[in-house]
Amino acid sequence: MCGIVGIVGKSNVNQALYDALTVLQHRGQDAAGIVTSHNGRLFLRKDNGLVRDVFHQRHMQRLVGHVGIGHVRYPTAGSSTSAEAQPFYVNSPYGITLAHNGNLTNVEQLAKEIYESDLRHVNTNSDSEVLLNVFAHELAQRGKLQPTEEDVFAAVTDVHNRCRGGYAVVAMITGYGIVGFRDPNGIRPIVFGQRHTDEGVEYMIASESVSLDVLGFTLIRDLAPGEAVYITEDGQLHTRQCAVNPQLTPCIFEHVYLARPDSIIDGVSVYKARLRMGEKLAEKIQRERPDHDIDVVIPIPDTSRTAALELANHLGVKFREGFVKNRYIGRTFIMPGQAARKKSVRQKLNAIELEFRGKNVMLVDDSIVRGTTCKQIIQMAREAGAKNVYFCSAAPAVRYPNVYGIDMPSAHELIAHNRTTQDVADLIGADWLIYQDLPDLIEAVGGGKIKIDKFDCAVFDGKYVTGDIDENYLDRIERARNDASKVIAQGVGATIGLYNN
Repeated sequence: MCGIVGIVGKSNVNQALYDALTVLQHRGQDAAGIVTSHNGRLFLRKDNGLVRDVFHQRHMQRLVGHVGIGHVRYPTAGSSTSAEAQPFYVNSPYGITLAHNGNLTNVEQLAKEIYESDLRHVNTNSDSEVLLNVFAHELAQRGKLQPTEEDVFAAVTDVHNRCRGGYAVVAMITGYGIVGFRDPNGIRPIVFGQRHTDEGVEYMIASESVSLDVLGFTLIRDLAPGEAVYITEDGQLHTRQCAVNPQLTPCIFEHVYLARPDSIIDGVSVYKARLRMGEKLAEKIQRERPDHDIDVVIPIPDTSRTAALELANHLGVKFREGFVKNRYIGRTFIMPGQAARKKSVRQKLNAIELEFRGKNVMLVDDSIVRGTTCKQIIQMAREAGAKNVYFCSAAPAVRYPNVYGIDMPSAHELIAHNRTTQDVADLIGADWLIYQDLPDLIEAVGGGKIKIDKFDCAVFDGKYVTGDIDENYLDRIERARNDASKVIAQGVGATIGLYNN
């Protein structure tokens, strides 16, 4: 899970890119980067850390140009050194920078092809740099001194032919414009929009519509699976379907946890989808325990609040805020080590005792992945005096790794892998555990005004929509994603252009 943004403006876009990345900060807290283009030169700043920590005034002043792209990152495998912070850069052809959200499932094959056939060097372990080199090579094959939109779209078509997996991409071709494109299954989200200024029309490409809203852009639409958008530096917009057989199968976990509730993804309101998740959970509780003794419904902030509120409404039970959140602690799901996650939960949440004492409490969370957080929260509820602690997950049991750009960890780290619901309830210490049913989740997300027939639900059902995932591949990513193998290193900022600090 990463956040991407690209802007073609009429004046310097550094502040707009910065603001957009702060809105997308929930998608990655490991690293951030911005690159701009001015008079044929690139200006890049990237480093580990939050957006506010990576970019200081001296950096912003040097990020000049009316065209640029940005990225917030969290690692899905391997190290989290600043060497893998994005955007990445290659000088040939034209000078191309690229930022990517997702994961390539055939990256080993591509890396070999890049070295042996394309004669290109890859300097990191990032699949984003591999994708950049594939795109650069295919664009170079056109052999043009000045690329046209036809050349750009032909290069994207070749990228789709060579790359497998889930990917949403923004790339800047120095002196020419910005291109955005989406994998043929539409797994990862990407939207584009426009705003009118006194100087003319400006365009923006981003992971989520909320970043457009905050900056005053009007959403045009999502990119379709396999589609590309190319916006020239002078503000000409071109779109083209670049895949042979595109099929919309977006990642359903975007609606469960990843996206902000005020975003609209593939025409579906994340907020409304989460409300419907709460309705479905209430219906399941009423079926399984019509005589339940729940006194109060309490959400685990923040992602589950919407579903919990609707669940309480449909059950006719009080909804209360039982935990106060320290907003200066990062999202535990995307922290790179188990020890860091365990330590952060107590720092992040504190129970309001009067909402728990002597009550049968239903805690609601968006999902249960490793079980680390919910186990500690249940213990906190008991220490606050809860009589019984029930636990409700707005998502089904997470039993399989994600391979399309979410650090849904190796299978043996997933608490529900090869375990029953009762097994999980015993492990986390819940008196009763209820999971959302997958058909209900699909209906909650895809059953609004915009109908989506199929989703990537692989973390729940083990069915990988790209069709190229086998046990050997899962074994390889398990070795890469094992918490013990992750190296957390302090890196230094990387720059291209005028400055280094």
